[in-house]
Amino acid sequence: MFTKRLLFFALAVFAISFTSCQQEEDIATKNEVSPMTLAKIAKLGFNTQQVEQVDGGYVVEGDIFLSNADLNTSFKEMALRVGESEQYRTSNLVSAPRTISISISNQLPGSYVAALDEAINRYNAQGLELSFQRVSSKGDISLTKAPRTANYLASAGFPSGGKPYNSVKINSNYLGSNPGTNYLATIIAHEIGHCIGFRHTDYMDRSYSCGGSYYNEGASTVGAIHIPGTPTGPDANSWMLACIANGVNRPFNNNDKTALGYLY
Repeated sequence: MFTKRLLFFALAVFAISFTSCQQEEDIATKNEVSPMTLAKIAKLGFNTQQVEQVDGGYVVEGDIFLSNADLNTSFKEMALRVGESEQYRTSNLVSAPRTISISISNQLPGSYVAALDEAINRYNAQGLELSFQRVSSKGDISLTKAPRTANYLASAGFPSGGKPYNSVKINSNYLGSNPGTNYLATIIAHEIGHCIGFRHTDYMDRSYSCGGSYYNEGASTVGAIHIPGTPTGPDANSWMLACIANGVNRPFNNNDKTALGYLY
């Protein structure tokens, strides 16, 4: 098991634009962003197109939150490439073995509990050194309702200090009371993936699942470490693709299982 632990800092959002095609797109810029700020974002290895200023920082590439502090902190570049076919993880993981508890707010519809249970079952079926368990409250990861004004399907962050990121926000205002167990389980499993250190499978080209123009983020300075045995190119149906269409079910494919098993 690969056990290197390093600090990572961003909040990733599994976003979707609420259009008729119901596919995630970059969030449009709401406020003008200064050239100095754009230069700092570029230095961190992120696309500077359609940057949105939000409370406390900026959303870049439609799904990653960078705080003001992040933009003013120097980071050592951490990238590792092994072999010819890899997937991506962050430079910080969860300490294992351990059981991660997950709770779900009663503000979310009752049907969401079944979807959370399905997502947990998908992970536990892999025989990892991480196991997951639903609890009634105060879980290591807490699923809560996203603000009514949210422009994303769900959001989560990356681990720190050997612990999973502690929050997943679900946009039930958009998803509704019963979006479908497997579809919602895919979204929740994706966000849990971020919480334990996974970046998007199509990190090297978000246009694969999101549409739009080609963009390769490159190694950057924020921790994009390839996972041996997983594709560098397009990987259809991976649970960690950046964007998802309405109603799609993405259980772990063989490459996903390889990535999970390699890390945990």
